Amino acid sequence: MRIKEIKYRPIGIIHSPFMQINGMPIQPSGAKGIKGTIEIKKPFTSGLKDLDGFSHIILIYHFHLTKGFSLKVIPFLDKVSRGLFPTRVPMRPNPIGISVVKLLKIEDSKLFVENIDIVDGTPLLDIKPYVSNFDNAVREKTGWLTKTAYKSKRKRSDERFK
Repeated sequence: MRIKEIKYRPIGIIHSPFMQINGMPIQPSGAKGIKGTIEIKKPFTSGLKDLDGFSHIILIYHFHLTKGFSLKVIPFLDKVSRGLFPTRVPMRPNPIGISVVKLLKIEDSKLFVENIDIVDGTPLLDIKPYVSNFDNAVREKTGWLTKTAYKSKRKRSDERFK
């Protein structure tokens, strides 16, 4: 059986101080201390039970401001054309983003987070707990990013992937 199409529906909306793509951090490492909120839609609020026991969460969201994609891109941290999949550029065949953020508190259907690198109004698809025993690779290879990943703390987005 082949699946022809997959549809998702947002479970909430992400709010941040970033009203546009241009100038925002490109990764959570460059968004230290930047706070945001997430409004969870009412049918999904009971799913927040016990989430407050985690210091960090993984946000899975839809890059709603991007259109189309290319299999070769020049990413923010490089000047060389790369294949799409070893990059984190937002223009993808399935425009899905992930960010690990610090969970500050939950009040009713609102999550208060920190280190957010997401544009305001972004549709949230899912939340998962960040668990260092599961998610932290002890030994890692970072491919072409070995020499440039440290720049993500200062690098800001521009409009090239809109």
